[in-house]
Amino acid sequence: MMAISRKTREISGLSPDRIPFDALMEAQEPAILKGVASDWPLVEAGRKSAAEAIGYLLSFDGGRQVTAYTGKPEIRGRFFYDDDVSGMNFEAGREPLAAVLGRIETHLDDPDAPAFYVGSTDLDTYLPGLRAENDLVLNNPMFEENPPIVSIWIGNRTTASAHYDMSNNIACCMAGHRRFTLFPPDQVHNLYPGPLEPTPGGQVVSMVDFSAPDLDRYPRFAEALEAGQVAELEPGDILFYPALWWHHVEALDSFNAMINYWWNTSPAFIDNPQNTLLHALLSLRDRPEPEKRAWRELFDYYVFGPADLAGAHLPEAARGNLARLDETKARRLRAMLLNRLNR
Repeated sequence: MMAISRKTREISGLSPDRIPFDALMEAQEPAILKGVASDWPLVEAGRKSAAEAIGYLLSFDGGRQVTAYTGKPEIRGRFFYDDDVSGMNFEAGREPLAAVLGRIETHLDDPDAPAFYVGSTDLDTYLPGLRAENDLVLNNPMFEENPPIVSIWIGNRTTASAHYDMSNNIACCMAGHRRFTLFPPDQVHNLYPGPLEPTPGGQVVSMVDFSAPDLDRYPRFAEALEAGQVAELEPGDILFYPALWWHHVEALDSFNAMINYWWNTSPAFIDNPQNTLLHALLSLRDRPEPEKRAWRELFDYYVFGPADLAGAHLPEAARGNLARLDETKARRLRAMLLNRLNR
């Protein structure tokens, strides 16, 4: 088992309408906001019983089919690759949410239950009305231009292998207990990321089995453990962590539900950096090392330094793409890239 002694910092005494979003974003560190969602009806139902929480969710079921993942008992809830990384160790399909919840309920007392998981499901689309009774108050200007995506995650004892998201996240523990193991972005070198595609859930995941890490095969993972931190969530707790932080998520009870809020603070016209990474693999990675070092300096100058550095010494009218981006410039850049990629 892993040995991470550092616990994620906790903040108490907050309510759903008094979350210090600006302070959280400035700190750029994970934080547990204790008990913020304790009074939500879904949390109260879950405290009574798993069956009560399932019944409460079904009262909002819109009848749409969800994407459901099912794994055999042998995977121990860890949705991952098969042994030779040629496919997945689970099956995915579309079916009514009520059917998934029914199977979870059937196996509540089964210690060798199959793994059932419904992830990242749009709350308002699939459970209309639930958010009206279970919601944070997003009373911060950052959300006016960047409304969050609000999703629900449902399952039994499951594990989402360590991965990163490109959005900031607030995860609200509704039913059951959850454990997040978190690593800052600079630990990518020590987490042994898997293939870019396919992936178990859409994002690149660590190849390390956190329940039994093989340090002979993944020796640098020991360094990641030194940099990691653990957040233990009870029903009603919420966890904030910044974009690009790696997180390994364990749902610890026979029924678990979580609601999360994803958001970015960049303008919508800014492109997805994952596209940049793929293009860099195509255009930079396999060049000679001296060229790569030179390109690193160019990227530091044009991209990773202050946004106005490269054009500061030029007349404003001559800055072109070196000036701050707006929607018009973004469209022109995208058209230029498409033209060059389609050569």
